[in-house]
Amino acid sequence: MAEQPLAGRTVVDLTTALAGPYATLVLGGLGARVIKVENPRTGGDSSRGNAPYLGRDGLGLGRVHADDVSVSMLLRGRNKESVTLDLKHPGGRDVLTDLVRHADVLVENYSAGVTERLGIGPAAMLAVNPRLVYTSISGFGAQGGPAKAMDTIVQALSGIMGTAGREGDDPVRNGLPVGDLVAPLFAVIGTLAAVVQADRTGAGQHVDVSMLGALTSLVACEPFDAYAAVGLAQRTGSHVPRLAPFGLFEAVDGWLALCGPTDRFAAGVFQAMGDPALAADPRFATRDARVANAGVLHELIGRWTAGRRRAEVVALLVGNGVPAAEVREPAEAVRDPLVRARREVVALAHPVHGATADISATGVPIVFSGADAGFDRPAPALGEHNDPVYGELLGYSGDRLASLRADGVI
Repeated sequence: MAEQPLAGRTVVDLTTALAGPYATLVLGGLGARVIKVENPRTGGDSSRGNAPYLGRDGLGLGRVHADDVSVSMLLRGRNKESVTLDLKHPGGRDVLTDLVRHADVLVENYSAGVTERLGIGPAAMLAVNPRLVYTSISGFGAQGGPAKAMDTIVQALSGIMGTAGREGDDPVRNGLPVGDLVAPLFAVIGTLAAVVQADRTGAGQHVDVSMLGALTSLVACEPFDAYAAVGLAQRTGSHVPRLAPFGLFEAVDGWLALCGPTDRFAAGVFQAMGDPALAADPRFATRDARVANAGVLHELIGRWTAGRRRAEVVALLVGNGVPAAEVREPAEAVRDPLVRARREVVALAHPVHGATADISATGVPIVFSGADAGFDRPAPALGEHNDPVYGELLGYSGDRLASLRADGVI
């Protein structure tokens, strides 16, 4: 097996919930040693209490057996080691300091100001390890913001809720927690860039990523303000008039997507419809003409698809060179043999009882030609790695570990 890209790197993981743990999940999937620090007083990462749970009886909405594990933790905790540490305890900061001395990266997603109050902010930790890359993921950045940073709050503030649906519709919340997922991807990019810089210069730094900034930056990839200025609607429902023919269309047995923004693709649509002469129709002969007559064009295509089965329509479109596909439900999409073969999506199993239910989980959606990536270790139990991390990595004696446990530090 090829070496993983981040083999030999150590990450101290102070994150909880989704945004932070997803960042460290990716780092772990790329081969870093991720040491997840969890609060023993609160039962660890809040995801450990998320329904549903997986156990010997399969999936359930409530925890029945002691070893039932939250699916959220099973997914986000893979390739991580768990240690317990109370950072509010006077002795907790000293233990974290020892961990940081052995680390390349620290990732945290506390609310702005919390790490400073705990005495574990970027300046304090970089003083301990000047090469450290200290990555913060928060709702609004290190300076704080106007509200508690939940994904729906960030979606609301980012403008993304005004990009789906039709003009006049209620705001549409994206069903995927995109704020919680986009920010950690930018955090991983920033972290790896800073690690490369630290290798070159010997100096670490603070990498500061906000959920609002990450998501709004993606919203700004589409120039919605420019569309509004020239009279193009930013909320267009199932179709995209400025790229016509483009969008979702209903067949007898479901929905399909087609994308025909160029003259060649549009001609392929008309050929598939059995009416190639439409390519010479002044209303549809050029891109600008199709945009001006998008409503008529999409209505024509909709009438054509409505009387046919989805597979037939997709086959006709693809056969004529048009990008088209069936619209899948999530459960079907994550079982696509292609993404499974590439390990972009993988099966999830209980660490003790195995695959007692058919559950899909994110893999590492990057294929390297000279390295390996992926998840080969299940999520850890709370504090499962206290002895190997504190005893072997930090060199704490048995007596010291016993004292830390007795004092409630770990």
